[in-house]
Amino acid sequence: MREAGARCRLYLITPPALDPGRFADDLAAALDAGDVAAVQLRLKPISDDALRRAIDVLRPVAQSRGVAFLLNDRPDLVRESGCDGAHVGADDMDVAAARRLLGPDLTLGASCYASRDRAMAAGEAGADYVAFGAFFPTITKEAPARAAPEILAWWAELMELPAVAIGGINAENCAPLVAAGADFLAVISAVWGHPAGPAAGVRALNAAITAAL
Repeated sequence: MREAGARCRLYLITPPALDPGRFADDLAAALDAGDVAAVQLRLKPISDDALRRAIDVLRPVAQSRGVAFLLNDRPDLVRESGCDGAHVGADDMDVAAARRLLGPDLTLGASCYASRDRAMAAGEAGADYVAFGAFFPTITKEAPARAAPEILAWWAELMELPAVAIGGINAENCAPLVAAGADFLAVISAVWGHPAGPAAGVRALNAAITAAL
């Protein structure tokens, strides 16, 4: 079991389409506004060359601030591009194959949706964290089934491996997920679509996490 009272942290996922040069300023503002554990670059569809250019621009923004920079779907590009790890979904490379590509030292996460069996299998195959969701309605990505906070509580009770909560999360609805034991809250529109800007989004979410704890 995890230590009681461990802090839940933010895990930022980029918008699905962006201009790297312009987005770099938004990313810097978000990371400078408060505690963020990781940034996942998720761009679809995009060529390998365009993806590498985006990594070259955005990775230093995160890493220079001590924030892990993870690549969605493409563990094969992680080492050559200097990223800190990768995240794979059910339709991407399987977890064991991704772990072989990354080696033992880089971070690997896996989408498990609302499946306890998938989460257990991902942990056994070498994932460093599992992601459950979607917990709330979201237009970003359709999950096979809606997840409930109880799955976070079940995982926290049984496993040391961290759990990420994802899907429609914002400052107004995150409290039950934090209370249930989420180690990280993965967010997109709650930060990048915040009416007062990404820095305000990060501040609002960190304040909500603190209040929930």
